[in-house]
Amino acid sequence: MADDIFVTRPYLPPLDEFKDLLGRIWDTGVLTNCGPYHQELEEKLCEYLNVPHISLFNNGTIALVVALRALGVKGEVITTPYSFVATSHAILWTDCTPVFVDVEPGSLNLGPSQIEVAITENTAAILPVHCYGHPADVDAIDAIGAKYGIPVIYDAAHAFGVECHCGSVLTHGDLSVLSFHATKVFNTFEGGAIVCKTPEMKRYIDQLKNFGHHGETSVIETGINGKMSEINAAFGLLQLGYVDDAIAKRAAIDERYRAELVDLPGFYCLGDTGQTRQNYAYFPVRIGAEFPMSRDALYYYMKERGVHPRRYFYPLISEFPMYRNLSSADSVRFPNAATAAEEILCLPIYPDLDDASVTRIITMLRDAAASRV
Repeated sequence: MADDIFVTRPYLPPLDEFKDLLGRIWDTGVLTNCGPYHQELEEKLCEYLNVPHISLFNNGTIALVVALRALGVKGEVITTPYSFVATSHAILWTDCTPVFVDVEPGSLNLGPSQIEVAITENTAAILPVHCYGHPADVDAIDAIGAKYGIPVIYDAAHAFGVECHCGSVLTHGDLSVLSFHATKVFNTFEGGAIVCKTPEMKRYIDQLKNFGHHGETSVIETGINGKMSEINAAFGLLQLGYVDDAIAKRAAIDERYRAELVDLPGFYCLGDTGQTRQNYAYFPVRIGAEFPMSRDALYYYMKERGVHPRRYFYPLISEFPMYRNLSSADSVRFPNAATAAEEILCLPIYPDLDDASVTRIITMLRDAAASRV
């Protein structure tokens, strides 16, 4: 196991620098309740991400739940079956019903035409995902939301720092939700955030994440405890100083993979979707019929040799027990998502993945392509 390579590994800044921040927390005795580090991280993230307002959370799933609640979503929510299950779980937690529609074959993001066809009088929101950090068709999706008066909430868990044709992808829709989980490009151990456009919405979101408190003696909402701790916020502040370097290291690995695997038959590296700034959060490849073995066979072949890619996202969310009985859960309705779930493999990529390890992965894949198994 010591020599095993996993699909990702949390980025950790220098421990001594974190100890200094912890010392200040010990000095103040402030551990939570939107303390000074929490407030500073919100300010710094607004500057770094070029967004108007951001509200920190203890994790991205709670942030998704609160985002739906903040917009008063009640009814059906159009979303993707090709994502991590938290996307749809948040819909169930708010007593809403997911309606799954197909993704586009290239981007693996929700197709605008599929969204519009699925809209009914019961549609209460649209919840797309920027899959692998590749922006969805935000202009078209936002236009659909405006046309029908339906709020759009983007699950931007993969899209930290990503920019599209008009700047930060996080400024699209009514709200965007980030994850700062340990495996993400930017992490706070556990954490998340909601990006919004107005100070009024930020105040409301902040009330919802703090039990619904309005001042010291009044509770005006059925809120939740979604606050990020001072320890997580301090870690985030430290991480922010290293995130550009971390993204640059990811970019170098991405470049090597593309340059040295381009000639493998049936092995297709997914491209971007027009973003002007990438974060290289994942390295997904599609294993086609021309490759000498199936995606699953390659997955196990690599694992047996100490390299652990991941089948993100397999199986589809719609195949889990709590979703199977939904009328929209039949995979016949989304052939592109079903095919992707059977063909996509995410290769290891993280800042500390050294050149020797990347060489080992590339050699292993070239051997598999030559059927030397």
